[in-house]
Amino acid sequence: MAYLLDPIAFALGPITVRWYGIILGSAALVGLWLAVMEGKRFKISPDFFMDLLLIGVPSAIIGARIYYVAFKWDAYKNNLLEIFQIWHGGIAIYGALIGAIIAGYIYFRRKGYNFWRIVDICAPSLIAGQMIGRWGNFVNQEAHGGPVTEEFLRNSLHLPNWIVDQMYIQGQYYHPTFLYESIWNLVGLLLLFWLRRRPFLRAGELFFAYFIWYSVGRFFIEGLRTDSLAFDAPGWLASLVNALWSPMTLVFEAGSMDYGNVRISQLLAVLIIIAATVLIVLRRKKGWSAEKYSDPIVSTKIPAKPAAEGEIT
Repeated sequence: MAYLLDPIAFALGPITVRWYGIILGSAALVGLWLAVMEGKRFKISPDFFMDLLLIGVPSAIIGARIYYVAFKWDAYKNNLLEIFQIWHGGIAIYGALIGAIIAGYIYFRRKGYNFWRIVDICAPSLIAGQMIGRWGNFVNQEAHGGPVTEEFLRNSLHLPNWIVDQMYIQGQYYHPTFLYESIWNLVGLLLLFWLRRRPFLRAGELFFAYFIWYSVGRFFIEGLRTDSLAFDAPGWLASLVNALWSPMTLVFEAGSMDYGNVRISQLLAVLIIIAATVLIVLRRKKGWSAEKYSDPIVSTKIPAKPAAEGEIT
């Protein structure tokens, strides 16, 4: 008999605590821990990252909601109150990143830190948070791909019963796209750990590497999903996106779309990959990335310590 996970972890009187919230909270704490550990290497106070988390999480939620509502405006324009009822669902990870980056930029400037140096430290935290956070979708049985057979999940993917059972939704098994993305992000996390110890890495490039890696995976995995935000694009653009995704058709079928012919996340992923690659090359050629990742990080708002008597400066 299939055993489904209850999305509600426990209840305290009228208050229900959902696994989704616990998982996202755990993801944020793991991301904080990773940033604090790397920050110590550069003599940055843990309080700096704790304050960043308090600012970044609400900003990410707001950004995620605005992004989703903007692309689903027809569903909200006649009921504006629904925009604020985020517990009904409807957030987007790219919107969360936009919100967090804007808030982070303002916070870093106020603290006197170079933007690129701090986002480099935070890059592993971001991908680790996404890796863990996708399991919230698993518990909620959402953000899955198109229909598959039970045999595919058990015999082709060799998934354990507790994952297979949770992928049985309203009489049909579905692609565990949450798992695909979580594994992709795990590999990406290990890659970022390796890259940040390489002597050739310049300031900002670990952040760009994160975006490139995540966007490559998101592009291909998004094509399997059935709940993508989409729009009606010119035929040439739809054909281009489909051509880029076509290697996946050797193994998988694309997920259905309720509307539109281009998935927004796929198009954005392609644009991010191009932009990040161009910026890496341009910043090196123009000398905008002279600092290396391993160079000391100094805040312009924190006065330097006076030299000790007899010390040569």
